[in-house]
Amino acid sequence: MPVRHGLLALLSSGPRHGYQLKIEFEASIGATWPLNIGQVYTTLSRLERDGLVKPGESDEQGRVVYTITAAGQEEMARWFGTPVAQSDRPRDELVIKLAMAVAAGKVDVAEVIHRQRTATMRTLQQLTRAKRAATEGAARRLVLDSMIFQAEAEQRWLDHCEAVLKEER
Repeated sequence: MPVRHGLLALLSSGPRHGYQLKIEFEASIGATWPLNIGQVYTTLSRLERDGLVKPGESDEQGRVVYTITAAGQEEMARWFGTPVAQSDRPRDELVIKLAMAVAAGKVDVAEVIHRQRTATMRTLQQLTRAKRAATEGAARRLVLDSMIFQAEAEQRWLDHCEAVLKEER
């Protein structure tokens, strides 16, 4: 999720300063994507430059409070209304790693798969424990559910890779 759209979504429910946005962003996604405070302020500057937010008065600690503009509301609505294409997602390093291991021919691909399966299972267990302990609400639970489903899909894909490689022997 682009940070800019996440910040616009948070600002749509009311004015906030940068540190509030950082904390709420991380809380919304369950700290699965830590956000650097410098990135927040850089993004706010760009949003201001693009006319999507405007700075307001400073709070009692001297922090500038930002408000979403009408153009920002339109941009956010456009983002929520546009499906994420598969090609818009980052490249999958695991897919590339396994393809290169097979292509190289001198790599023990079964061992690469085994190590990945072990790590993915460990991650799946951690995510399941985190989900059971989660009390932060629906946003956090949805993020954890997505991560769990991705880990489960990765396990199924690794099983498939193993089966295809056995057929090739």
